[in-house]
Amino acid sequence: MDRYKANNTAKIGLLAAVATLLMFFELPVPMLPVFLKLDISELPAVIAAFSLGPAAAVLVDLVKNLIHATNTQTAGIGEVANFIVGVAFLVPAGIVYRRRPAFGGALLALTAGTASMIAVASFMNYFVLIPLYQAVLHFPMEQIIAMGAAANPHIVDLKTFVTLAVAPFNAIKGAVITAFTLLIYRKVLPLLRAG
Repeated sequence: MDRYKANNTAKIGLLAAVATLLMFFELPVPMLPVFLKLDISELPAVIAAFSLGPAAAVLVDLVKNLIHATNTQTAGIGEVANFIVGVAFLVPAGIVYRRRPAFGGALLALTAGTASMIAVASFMNYFVLIPLYQAVLHFPMEQIIAMGAAANPHIVDLKTFVTLAVAPFNAIKGAVITAFTLLIYRKVLPLLRAG
């Protein structure tokens, strides 16, 4: 049992290290505000969810964000947001895949994770995260809306910002993570399950 725990801990550590590195490679998404940047750092955590279960995926995401928080530019709010939204994606995906461990199950799992991520990100940004940016970083709402409007003139308030920027961004992120996962997971899972 101790060997099994040590083996899983090592795998979680390795996946968290890869996730941490991937988080530094972010790209802006055309037609969305410049501060919404896409990375694929959830990919190793999805692999953890599929091979070791949802709890392992949450640990990978937590370690990644704790390490990234040491170099934060958002007083940790960005890392908290990344963790919450990541967990919203990973837990449903891990649960669904555990029940249906085949390609169809993987696709269903990733679709469920994406839908959950969009819903949680929208809710959290509207009620918690954007108000936190205002309170902690003294970032005026008008400036947030202006940055959104620069990318999409239909963004005129917080509701349209969430609907036309946050939700589409997370849909794109979910689609990208889904595509990468479906490309690699069948090659990687046997390696992680061995030993």
